[in-house]
Amino acid sequence: MSYLPLLLFLFVVGGLLGYLVTIYNGLVTVKNNVDKAWANIDVLLKQRHDELPGLIEVCKGYMKYEGDTLQRVTQARTQFAQAVTVDQKAEASANVTSALGRLIATAENYPDLKANANFVHLQGRITELESEIADRREFYNDSVNTFNTRIQEMPDALLAGPMGLQARSMFHVADADKAPVPVVFSEVSHT
Repeated sequence: MSYLPLLLFLFVVGGLLGYLVTIYNGLVTVKNNVDKAWANIDVLLKQRHDELPGLIEVCKGYMKYEGDTLQRVTQARTQFAQAVTVDQKAEASANVTSALGRLIATAENYPDLKANANFVHLQGRITELESEIADRREFYNDSVNTFNTRIQEMPDALLAGPMGLQARSMFHVADADKAPVPVVFSEVSHT
């Protein structure tokens, strides 16, 4: 009979320890999911980064008077190359997306450029990468939301602090990308 309180105590301590290990493992899992989601975005951003010089070179020959547009793409690409943190890369990525949008919109004014096979191929590839990046950003935001929720909820919050887990930032659309896009219809001559 004297072993019963000791067994009960060991059972409670073992259950509590098992519960804490389960919480710890769950927090590690959601943290790693956020890191994996970012790594997947980073791979696509690198692919886009590698495709841009070709697109810029094709455009240079046709868009002689659009130096500002091409310069913005080049500057955004350089900013991305120099970014170190996730937040810096996210901001640089948004700038590249914005600059690419301007470049593609400006290219509409150059029928010869739009007919160039290299431009069409690169534009399609960039558009495909942008779509994949958007999908991955959504997944990243879902992962970050799950992570942030878990580290703020009880009892997970009790372990999150000692583990050094802090809330992560989600991807947000830049204010410039929320602005309406001016649409200019050019007159087409039928000769």
